[in-house]
Order: sequence, then C-alpha cells, then structure tokens
Amino acid sequence: MTQRIPLHDQTPASAVDHYTPAETRQDAYAPRRHLYVREIQGRFQRLRRHANWGLMALYFGLPWLILGDRPAVWFDLPSREFHVLGTTFYPQEFILLAWILSICAFGLFLITVFAGRVWCGYTCPQSVWTFLFLWFEHRLEGPRHRRIRRDGRPADLDTLWRKTAKHAAWLIIAAATGVTFVGYFTPIRDLVAALPLLEAHGWAYFWIGFFTLFTYLNAGWLREQVCLHMCPYARFQGVMFDSDTLVVSYDAARGEPRGKSRGKDAASGDCVDCDLCVQVCPTGIDIRDGLQYECIGCAACIDACDGVMARLKRPKGLIRYTTEHALAGRASRLWRPRLLGYLAVLVVMVGMLVVSLQGRTPLDLDIERDRDRLYGQATSGEITNRYQLTIRNLDDKPHRYRLAVSGLPGLRVEAPRVIRVAARDSRRLPITLRVADTSLTQPSQPVRVRVEALGAPALQRDGETRFLGPVPR
Repeated sequence: MTQRIPLHDQTPASAVDHYTPAETRQDAYAPRRHLYVREIQGRFQRLRRHANWGLMALYFGLPWLILGDRPAVWFDLPSREFHVLGTTFYPQEFILLAWILSICAFGLFLITVFAGRVWCGYTCPQSVWTFLFLWFEHRLEGPRHRRIRRDGRPADLDTLWRKTAKHAAWLIIAAATGVTFVGYFTPIRDLVAALPLLEAHGWAYFWIGFFTLFTYLNAGWLREQVCLHMCPYARFQGVMFDSDTLVVSYDAARGEPRGKSRGKDAASGDCVDCDLCVQVCPTGIDIRDGLQYECIGCAACIDACDGVMARLKRPKGLIRYTTEHALAGRASRLWRPRLLGYLAVLVVMVGMLVVSLQGRTPLDLDIERDRDRLYGQATSGEITNRYQLTIRNLDDKPHRYRLAVSGLPGLRVEAPRVIRVAARDSRRLPITLRVADTSLTQPSQPVRVRVEALGAPALQRDGETRFLGPVPR
C-alpha cells in the first residue's frame, strides 16, 4: 500500500489577505472586467495630451512633407531605397538600422531606470491611440457615470446614435492610420488619389484594411489588455527598477487609515477613499495597493488625487512621482552606477552613429570571383584571375569612376579606363587581374581593388579579394 505524505496549506490567512486583497482576487480565467475610464484634468494630463497631439501630428504629417522631389520619409521597397529627411539609405546599410534600434533600446533602458514606465504613459503608440479613442468616447457618450448608467439599461435611440457615432469616429481614425502607414511605403498623395478610383495596388488595400482593423481592435476594444498581456515590456521592466527609480506611488504613511469624512481628525489619514484614482486609471488598478506591473506611469491618478486634496485644502502629493527610498524617509540618489552605465553606453553609441553618418560614402562595391576557373596562365607566364565587379552609385548625381589595384608587385587590371554609373544606379562588369608568376609567394594572396570618382577624390571605396595561383616551387 502506497504511503502518501499529507499536505496542508500553512499560509496564514493574514498573509493571503495582505498580498492578494479579497476585493482584487479573481480566478486566472475570470472574464474581463470592462473599464469605464473617467476623464481627468491636471498638469500631467496636459503634458501627456501635448505629447500625444505632437506625436500624432508627426505620424500623420511626415508622409505629406516633400523634400526636393520626393516625400521626406519614403521607404521605396521596389527600388530598395529608403529616403529619410533628404538622405537615401540602401539595404546594404541596414547595419545602421540595427545601430539605431540598439540606441533606442538603451534609451528605453535609461528612461526606465530613471523614471519607470513613462514611455508607456506618454509616448507609446498603444497609449497614444487608446487615449485618442477615449477622448472621442468621452465626447460622444458622455462622462463615466453616464456611460455606466447607459450600458446598464436597455438600449434606446439616444444610446444607439451615440455608440454608432463613437464607433464611426474610431473607424475613421483607424482608416486614416492605415492609409498613413501605407503612405510611408507608397507616395501618399498618389495613394489617396488612387484609392477611391480602385487604381491602387491590391497589396495597398490589404495593408490598409489590416492596419485599420488592427488599430480599431487594439485602441478601441483591447486597450489595457495589450499593456497587461501582450506587451513584453510590461513583464521585464520591473527588473530594471531600483529603490531610486521614480515611479507613481501612494504615500501610505500619510494616507492611512482611510476615511470617508471630509473633516480631518487625528485618527484618520489624508485619503478619503473616493476611488477617483481607480476610476481614472486606464489599466484599472488601485495604486494604493502598491507598485504593480500594470501601472503605465501616466500619472492620471496623481492629477485626480491632487484635485481632491486641493478641494479639501490638504497638501498635494498623496500620490506622486517618488522613489522607494523617499517614501521610507531616506535620501534618493539620482546618479547611480546602473543609470551612469546606460548613459555612458548610450552616449558612446550615439557618437559612433554620428561619426558613421558623417563619414558615409555614397558608393558601394562588390567583387565576386569567376567560378568557372580558379586562375589562368598566359604564354608569357603571367597568372590571371577574373572577377565580376559591381559598382553602386548611391549619390543623387552621376559619376565617372576609375579602378586601381594593389597588393602584389606589378599587379595590373584589365577594365575600362572610365566607368560611368548613373545616379542611384549600379553597373556590373567583368575585370581581369594580371601579375607575373614570379610575384606570387603563396597560392592565395590578398589584393585590393579601389574605385575612385573622377573629380571627387574623397568619393572612393576599397574592396578586398583573393588572388589565386599555382603553388610556388
């Protein structure tokens, strides 16, 4: 007979209640609770709105801006050209894109160590579009208490037209978002003219439809679910916090015990348990329960609480941006090793990127060996190697180029004296390198081919390849 060791839960009830308050406990597969977010005014919300409108203007406006003869930002995939503010980049320069993405990552790490998830609350596209959708919801369906009351009763004509207008506004914004996104890959002026005439490319209609649906669902329906369950940043950002990171925090020492009374007595804290901080939260958390990964740092609860404190003639800052050390009455450090490390890496990477962009040469060179034979030998005793040379003129004007070779004594090149390449074009041509067999000391030796623009000596590019020959005796 199998003996089983009995298991008993020894966790005291007080500990369970401390870590998981009864009012917030729910099953892992509990249905989603719809959030009726309350609109609030305040200094942080003004800052967020200004940032949101600025980012919106940037996103929707850049494709319409013309620099020279093309859009300021245009990712021309068929031509494999990426035009960004007057500069053209090519696929072979994608290392720059990786560099820029690395800089953005370290910038995000730096901001997170310094001030938590302010990126999420003020500039994340999910938050920006969600707050825009909420703005229209507040204008068309009314304040929070009216939306709750309207949804709790049978639908009538007033409810129907308000919800129809809201969803129509959401769809218009989503469609404009989709058209603008495709406008970064197709000149948006031509795209907008072709769409109603059904003359645009089929893929344009597909991607516009995809991003329209994507935006409508994410900002209109999923909302906080994206931040809570789909965004990886919400999961790993907590490990980047330390006790000196600025986060939205509730001062429990000042606020507890809570009381409903508007008058202040010695036994009660400053928190009057009005729940406004919960009602304005776009992710539906209670900041008074402590720091939670769901908090996106938008400071809506700070503005709500400050408004209540002002009306009660009590000091503001019951909920505020502060650090764990400050809440405990200890001094906070701004400059600490982790923050300085991220800052140093970021400065170095930005500096290297600037140097790379300043030294960027609008010329590219590829050298491929002829695969038909390793080498040839002339009757004169010279060893020959054949190659395919590709010259890419990345400049906005045509150039004439000449070749020079080095690496072996007496090395010569057989190629046109002058190679003409049109602006933003490439030319592929065969070349042959010759050298006396007496110059070879190894069966494989490195040689260099230099391409230099006539009249512009600074416009040059070197390429390295191997010259093969017989084993020296």
